[in-house]
Amino acid sequence: MSIPRDLSGADLVKRPGKPGYAVSRQPGGHLCLTRNEGGEHHVTIPHHDPSRIGTLVAFRDSVAKHLGMGREEWLELRLG
Repeated sequence: MSIPRDLSGADLVKRPGKPGYAVSRQPGGHLCLTRNEGGEHHVTIPHHDPSRIGTLVAFRDSVAKHLGMGREEWLELRLG
């Protein structure tokens, strides 16, 4: 499964399967997400429409690594 190329930052936050992440603040054109379970983890994504594929890949990799899952496993959970 590949990452859809038409996702905005807001779309990514709204998708189901977001395990424990919540918008903690929104400075300017970015969304800051925080998860406190399993150690505090922060990720920031731009509020662009659509987001660049490299930004989405970096977000996916960071979250998957923190959750201890593979990239494809996270995509299945998140987008499947």
